[in-house]
Amino acid sequence: MSIRLSLLALLVLLLAPNFAWAAGPDRIALVIGNAKYPDADAPLKEPVNDARSLADELKRDGFTVEVGENLTNDGMRKALDRLYGHIKPGSVALIFFSGFGIQSNRRSFMMPVDAQIWTEADVRRDGFSLETMLGEINNRGAGVKIALIDASRRNPYERRFRSASAGLAPVIAPNGSLVMYSAALSSVMSDNGGDHSLFVQELLKEIRVPDLMAEETLNRTRIGVTRASQREQVPWISSSLAEDFSFIPGARPTASAPQQPTADASPAPRVEPPAPPKAEVPPPPKMEAAIPPPPEPPVAKTPSSEATPPQPSLADDLIIKGLNQKLAENPDDASSLYRRGQVYASKGAYDLAVRDFSDTIRLNGKDVEAYNNRCWVRAVTGDLQPALRDCNEALRLRPNFVDALDSRGLVNLKSGSNKNAIADFDAALRLNPRLTSSLYGRGLARQRSGAASDGEVDINNAKAMDPNIVKEFASYGVH
Repeated sequence: MSIRLSLLALLVLLLAPNFAWAAGPDRIALVIGNAKYPDADAPLKEPVNDARSLADELKRDGFTVEVGENLTNDGMRKALDRLYGHIKPGSVALIFFSGFGIQSNRRSFMMPVDAQIWTEADVRRDGFSLETMLGEINNRGAGVKIALIDASRRNPYERRFRSASAGLAPVIAPNGSLVMYSAALSSVMSDNGGDHSLFVQELLKEIRVPDLMAEETLNRTRIGVTRASQREQVPWISSSLAEDFSFIPGARPTASAPQQPTADASPAPRVEPPAPPKAEVPPPPKMEAAIPPPPEPPVAKTPSSEATPPQPSLADDLIIKGLNQKLAENPDDASSLYRRGQVYASKGAYDLAVRDFSDTIRLNGKDVEAYNNRCWVRAVTGDLQPALRDCNEALRLRPNFVDALDSRGLVNLKSGSNKNAIADFDAALRLNPRLTSSLYGRGLARQRSGAASDGEVDINNAKAMDPNIVKEFASYGVH
């Protein structure tokens, strides 16, 4: 429900690429598995294993492969530069990325492990645009350009700004490109907890089948993922190949990689992601200064009342220590106060987060982000009247601020003001039709208002776009 909630990226482990470029066939691949993001709650389980397994397969298929694991911004930049430098006219160039990706301004960015994302502008600074990568490969003369992107995960950065949509965006690729995402556009998926992602499991099966054109290989992968996930995960493919290309252009020994049967390879019905909700609702009414008392007994204003309690290691957190040092040197460092508030909120230390956001507002009474963040934290902890005042002030300072509309929708939903909650969520969805928190919140408010069928549609669409949305709302005390 908030933009804002994660950790600053600090110390990261950069593993040296286990590769050396060598002369060979003009099949070149850069395979990246990024798993250790300090901003995430825990390392991702799948990317490194996926990268290693795919790299081994591509080497058997005649590719010269560089493998990068847990690459920083500098590491990704250097690895891409090496890839670009070894492309010859007519080469086949392939990029595989597994990790966190962010959609911003209708473009998809692959994130290094040390990305420090606080605003949308930071995405463009620290991330690597897929379109830019494909464009540079094309400029170097590659004949076939392939991008396999397994980055449709709900990432910690999206909490910090509402203009970011979930999942990845369609890519405008140069001619001769074949692009595949592991999930549908603007949708996210959860790691399956295994050694490999479902996408890579199916990709490895199909890539080992000789004499398949690359488009058919990826289409069969899409079918396999769709079936194995019972249509919960539907990969997205875009192709503008102008020449034939096969990963394995002829039969080969298959002792370690048996050929997969092809009898069941007929395409499954195409499954599209749910359409965004229509935005024909009139603007929300002006909210009164007070809200009616909630239908249930009021919740005590304590950090542990409705949400995750602070982690016991809070005092030892390296990020907080760094911010504490900055604030010891300059207690009026509003930027550090605001960021520390975000970190506290991400760890469930809501009383400390409110204190820091309040100090930020004391230093700058027009800090709309601080008002919005304090509104959200107070909403989560059940301090609803002050939360409403904060959201109203944020919207006074920045009318049609989608984050504050979404936060105020939560306040009204928890207070039992379902009509006002629907109006706020409607307004937020007009500005960002794929804002899953507003879509899910509106569904709950509609159900509570008696519009059960409309509410069910909203809830199902939100769950299809983000399978974690129910758990997220439960952490806010909303069921």
